[in-house]
Amino acid sequence: MKNSQTYIDSGVLELFVYGTLPEEEMVEIAREVSQDTALQQEVVEIENHLMHLAKAAAPGEPKDVSVLRKYLKDNDTKVIPLSRKQTPIIAFMGWAAAILLLAGIGYLYTENNKLEDRIVDTERELLLQEGKTQVAETNLDQTRGLLNVIRKQDLIAVPLGAQAIAPEAYASVYWDKKSGKAYIDVKGLPEPPKGKVYQVWSLTLEPLTPTSIGVLDQYDASGNQIFELSNPNESEAFGITLEPEGGSASPTLEQLYTLGVVAAS
Repeated sequence: MKNSQTYIDSGVLELFVYGTLPEEEMVEIAREVSQDTALQQEVVEIENHLMHLAKAAAPGEPKDVSVLRKYLKDNDTKVIPLSRKQTPIIAFMGWAAAILLLAGIGYLYTENNKLEDRIVDTERELLLQEGKTQVAETNLDQTRGLLNVIRKQDLIAVPLGAQAIAPEAYASVYWDKKSGKAYIDVKGLPEPPKGKVYQVWSLTLEPLTPTSIGVLDQYDASGNQIFELSNPNESEAFGITLEPEGGSASPTLEQLYTLGVVAAS
């Protein structure tokens, strides 16, 4: 017969009480327990603990879980030797529950972080869309205002035709001579290359005298393409050239994109 403490430390008594051992080993352990009061006491404690768990899980009168009565009979089957100390199954169950709990907490923490990131991304996208909408609405309001201005009957409309450097280009000037303002519609001009800007010139023809009335440094091929410039000059013609950023003191005639003469009144 094995030492009583060997059985207790091995965890085999828990397996015996739970009824998970092979039939022959169940019989042999029952015989050993029946002959050892220390083992009997340990089995009773395990059974009581099991009864307590069963009652907590399913309130009511739990059924008798004692396996010792079932296997108390004479049998000479040899007990399987226990070669090493084993951790009781209850301890394994506790560790497993703790690991599962920690894993669950870690999973929830990770998912919560992902959700927060998605919320931040969504809020950022909404702010970006709101900003784009506000810019679009502002541009639309400005365009509507400019269109209302250039539709006035007292404006002088000057179409600017294409020149050799850009045969497809065109533009228009709407000149309010009384207020000294000119509205330049450059819808028909190609987008200027990097480092270049369009510059608008007021011209007198005899002698030919160019006067810059502004640089279109806010040109946007996909946005507003009507510019309001001051023109207090006695203009006889208008021209648009492509110049280096910041503009030039005099027009670069080789880069003349459009030119138009003011009709005689």
